[in-house]
Amino acid sequence: MEDRRILSAEEKTEDLEQDIALIAQEFREGFQAVDQIDRPAVTIFGSARVQEDTVVYRDARAAGQRFAELGWAVVTGGGPGVMEAANRGAKDGGGLSVGFNIRLAHEQAPNPYLDISLTFKHFYARKTMFVKAAEGFLVFPGGFGTVDELFEALTLIQTGKVFHFPVVLYGTDYFAELMDWVRGELLADGMISPNDLELLHVTDDLDEAVALMLDSYERRAESPAAPVKADAQ
Repeated sequence: MEDRRILSAEEKTEDLEQDIALIAQEFREGFQAVDQIDRPAVTIFGSARVQEDTVVYRDARAAGQRFAELGWAVVTGGGPGVMEAANRGAKDGGGLSVGFNIRLAHEQAPNPYLDISLTFKHFYARKTMFVKAAEGFLVFPGGFGTVDELFEALTLIQTGKVFHFPVVLYGTDYFAELMDWVRGELLADGMISPNDLELLHVTDDLDEAVALMLDSYERRAESPAAPVKADAQ
């Protein structure tokens, strides 16, 4: 795979210009796709392995529909599971449904509920678009990929790269042990500051999750100046 070669320490110098051009083109295509989103958007994350008959799928679909009915676009990773559910909900609500997929060895196919769809080769380009397109993240239960996107967002907020950007974890039971670790280890050992805990919201209430996004969006419109942020540690 191309990414594997680029990330290898053994990449040949003569390949650099071609690789840089390919990566730049992918960023360009991503920015052009984001430019097609003509309204506020929420990026919704969660596991590709979630099945249609689960509570998580049902709630993610309801979330997508709720945001669509409020005039927001819904952005996901474009695949199955939670991503499909949220995009499906956006279509249920008559809204704009966006999927930024990724080319993987096991071929993650785009779900059938997308108005705007782009498949990336490189994770770093794709992850940039998740942030650039959105006013905030709504995070459902997921695995390594979901947690990766979660902590990248928190680092961007903590270091002032983005601001007024809510991160909402949906599922208090699922995320309870993660939050215990954040408080009991990171905060207790001084690895984060007390106010860093304010970057995360945990809820089982969809109304609360939506309200947090809307409130943050309104505050961002009223106060565009960036607050002072701490260094990431």
